[in-house]
Amino acid sequence: MAMISASDFRNGVTFEMDGKVMQVVEFQHVKPGKGAAFVRTKMKNIITGGVTETSFNPTAKFEQAFVERKEMEYSYNDGDLYYFMDMETFDMLPIGKDLLGDSFRFVKENMPCKVMSYKGSVFGVEPPTFVELEVTETDPGFKGDTATNVTKPATLETGTEIKVPLFINPGDKIKIDTRTGEYLERCKG
Repeated sequence: MAMISASDFRNGVTFEMDGKVMQVVEFQHVKPGKGAAFVRTKMKNIITGGVTETSFNPTAKFEQAFVERKEMEYSYNDGDLYYFMDMETFDMLPIGKDLLGDSFRFVKENMPCKVMSYKGSVFGVEPPTFVELEVTETDPGFKGDTATNVTKPATLETGTEIKVPLFINPGDKIKIDTRTGEYLERCKG
């Protein structure tokens, strides 16, 4: 059983606390002029998604939680169930819509995702950090319009809408950061 102390917290570290699995989102080592040092920690319950902030004594010890991240391919959805295929066994794993998170709106069929589970129960799906999607609808761009800070709404092939630069046309493939939902660049070819 691997233990971790609060002084070793880093972003993304997962640990067990009171029977719950927490992931460090942000942390700050605080050394006040008087009194003991502490680690101010913002952490997320990986099962419920709830974020809490707590201060720990740097010597506080926790059991490290090992989260499995398995690459699986998103296949299709049926109502609120989304099916992911295990690339080794070709087994289908149904995952409820409520576990997918906001960034899943950039995922299309046959895209690889990381399915995250803890002790066998799935708690989330991590899409690729960068995806390339086709713009299905947007007002046509204007020649010579290269203003970079001006954007317009565009609908992507997954049905989600984001802001893109004015020179993007329907049919263009664009690269998106799924963590922020931001347009990065137009893809060549």
